[in-house]
Parts: sequence; structure tokens; C-alpha cells
Amino acid sequence: MEVEIPAAAVKESEQQKFALPVDSENKATEFRLFSIAKPHMRSFHLSWISFFSCFVSSFAAPPLLPIIRDNLNLTATDIGNAGVASVSGAVFARIAMGTACDLVGPRLASASLILLTAPFVYFTSIINSATSYLLVRFFTGFSLATFVSTQFWMSSMFSAPVVGSANGFSGGWGNLGGGATQLIMPLVFSVIRDIGASKFTAWRIAFFVPAMFQMLTAFSILIFGQDMPNGNFQRLKKSGEKAKDEFSRVVYHGISNYRGWILALTYGYCFGVELTIDNIIAEYFYDRFNLKLHTAGIIAASFGLANLFSRPGGGYISDVMGKRFGMRGRLWALWLCQTLAGVFCIILGLVGSLGVSVLVMIIFSIFVQAACGMTFGIVPFVSRRSLGVISGMTGGGGNVGAVVTQLIFFKGSKFSKERGITLMGVMIIICTLPICLIYFPQWGGMFCGPSSKKITEEDYYLAEWNSKEKGKGSHHASLKFADNSKSERGKKLNASTEPSEEI
Repeated sequence: MEVEIPAAAVKESEQQKFALPVDSENKATEFRLFSIAKPHMRSFHLSWISFFSCFVSSFAAPPLLPIIRDNLNLTATDIGNAGVASVSGAVFARIAMGTACDLVGPRLASASLILLTAPFVYFTSIINSATSYLLVRFFTGFSLATFVSTQFWMSSMFSAPVVGSANGFSGGWGNLGGGATQLIMPLVFSVIRDIGASKFTAWRIAFFVPAMFQMLTAFSILIFGQDMPNGNFQRLKKSGEKAKDEFSRVVYHGISNYRGWILALTYGYCFGVELTIDNIIAEYFYDRFNLKLHTAGIIAASFGLANLFSRPGGGYISDVMGKRFGMRGRLWALWLCQTLAGVFCIILGLVGSLGVSVLVMIIFSIFVQAACGMTFGIVPFVSRRSLGVISGMTGGGGNVGAVVTQLIFFKGSKFSKERGITLMGVMIIICTLPICLIYFPQWGGMFCGPSSKKITEEDYYLAEWNSKEKGKGSHHASLKFADNSKSERGKKLNASTEPSEEI
């Protein structure tokens, strides 16, 4: 059997096959950011660029909102409803995307969704009412579910010691689209207007740019992408290298794992808050400080552009804490970082000067985005069999948080935007507390060490398979993953624990 090949022989043969060093699952054990080596790093670049394009499209409207609202006669309630709609559709789309990744692979799942949502970006150019504005934002927002395929893809390509960094960079650089679109759309609008179009025509033509970019990335994934280190899902299933899994069992083991629900809640108040800020921040600075549209866009862009280093930094810190302190270190880092994000969010709503507001917003963005990266440094270890479902639940939780927050604090005129931002910070702190309840019996939790019952990684991950499935050999991938995840014991436990020689 494949799993019985000596480790040295596997390492030597796989080193010849792949440009990067790999583990027993052929996942890369190194993350070389500026490499385009196939399949690991090529998948990384395809995933973040495609997710970037979806972010640009989904948030292309807010930086042009002062123009769009005058053209369509939008009220504050109309704008609030559309903001909620832009992130609410992706709640269910992300959960569905997770299951799709488990069953057909991230390549087909992500490319299909990108192509299905691109027409609605084009349709934005012909809207003429508050209702049509809400609908195009709702359906365009479905594309944000590609975040799940991005994280699934990276978790399938990179090994435990670097998976946090891979997820952090792919998610963070994808999220850059939320900041980049604050610069791109006003610039494209200005160029089109300067050529000779009226402002009410220029903003409509501008939407062709993100739509074409989105479609281009989908075709790139289909042509150049690869699901797993060993090939695409369809070929691997036909050859028998990948077991065909049951839809019901995959979903069951995902939704029955309480850790996934807690991460969904906490992610709602890091990524969900980020989505909320993307929707409101340009208009907030434009109205509160009487700025020009372009100036407000530049300030708003600095929030999203912090993803260049903040979310990847969060993933990297999670990996460092994992190597030194194990899973417990990852949990403590996430709780501390997200709580500090809540504190700075409260401060942002309280300060009244432009300079201080910009400074606090940047600090807040670094912590809240780093918390997003740290979350997906933990997600890959919750379940091996139902990784897509757990990723979808967590990603969907981010959108639920955005919907709930915008409905409570930023819909209509119940609260001023500054008051809403302060109260949102309080919610971040409260909703981060449940991280304390996450416990892995083989590694421990924030306040408790591993179980006294001596539960191993193999015990935890093989519990997702019954004896009949084990008899067919369906559990072999989980067995390899369990062995490769022993690094989550931390330095101290790894030094005192003899690794198992049997897979």
C-alpha cells in the first residue's frame, strides 16, 4: 500500500516530482511567495487573484455611491438595504461552496461561481431604481463565496507548518480588492468622464472593467489550475487515488463539529466587520469630514489595502505560535488580536478629528484583518474529512456577522455612523470570548492541556470514519493528515513525545 512506503523513499521520489519539498500527502512544506512553481504556488496565485477580482466587483459601487445615489435618487435606507444585500447572499453561497469543494474540487467550484456572477456586474450599468441597485449588489455579492474555495485550495496544497501563511496570504491579498476598488473605480470613472461622458453615464461604463477582469480570472483557473498536488478531483476519483465520499457524511461531520460553529461566530466579527467597513467607510469620511470623493476613496482604500501585510501577517503569526506552543498558541493569538481589534474599533467611533480617525482606522484594520488570517490558521485542523464544510461554515459566518451588524447599526438613521462603529467594537469583544471554549482533545484549549485519556491525532481524525469505510481504505488521507499535524502539539510536547512510525 502507498502509505507503507518508507518515508525516505517517498521524500526522494516526491522531491523529483515537485519543485517544492512536500510531506506524505504531497502538500508543500515551504511557502515561497514569489514562486510560480506548479502546482502549489501556481494554485496560490490563481486563487488570490480570482478572489481579488470578486472583491473588486462586489465593492465597486460604494466608492461611487455619492454619484450613484444622486442618479438613482437613493435614500439612506436604500443604501443600507443594498449594503446588507451585498453580503447576505454569500452566507448560503459560502456554505454551498464548501460542500462543492469537498465533492468536485476548488477549481471547478470557484470558476463556475465567478462566471455565474460576472453578468450581474455588467447589469449594474443598466440599473435605474433602488430595487435594481439592491438586486445587482445582492447577486454580485455571491462571488465572495470564492473565499471558501481559496482557503480550501490552500489547505489542500500546503502542509500544517505553513498552512496559516498560505491561507493568510491568499485571503489577505484577495481582500485587497476591497481597498483597491476604492482607488480603481473613482479613477476609471474620472478617466471616462474626462473623455467626454457625463458623470451619470461614466459610472455605468466603469462597471465593465471589474466585470471583464472577473471573467478573465475564471478562465485562467480552468486553464491553468489544479485541484490537488496529484491532479484534479475528477481524474483522481476515476483512478481511485481519491476516495468517492458520501455527501451526507461529509455534511454531517462538518455541522456536528461545534468548533466550526464557534469559529463561524468569531469570524463574523473580524471578517464580517471588514465587509461592513468596506461598505460604509468611504461615505463615512465623505459626509463626516466634508471631503472630496477622491480623497474619501483614498482614505477608505487604506483600510482594505492593509490586507497586503495584515492578514498574511496574522496567518504567519499563527504558524509561528503553532510551532512554538501548538494549537493552544494559535487560539491565544486569535483571541488577543481580535479583542484588540474591538478596542480600536470603539476608539475609531469616539475620535472626532480627521488625522486621528485615519490613524486609528489603520491600526484597527491591521488587527481585525490579522484576526481573519489567524482564524484560517485554525480551520484546517478542525476536520480533515469535512474541510470544505467547515471552511464554508466559517466563511458564511463572516457574512452573517456583516449582515447582522449592518442591520443593527447602519441601516437607516437609528444610529449615527460614528455611534454604530463604537457599538460594533463592543460586539467584537463580546463575540470573541467563545474562542475560550474551543478544545482539541489531542492538543488542548486556551486554558486546558491535552486530554488525560491520551487521545492522539489519529484518534481524532479517524473518528470521522466508520469501520466499513476504513475497510475500504477511505480513511488513508485522514491518516496521513493526522501524522503531518503532530506539529500542533507544540515544541515542548513534540520534544517529549516519540512520533509514531506507523501510518
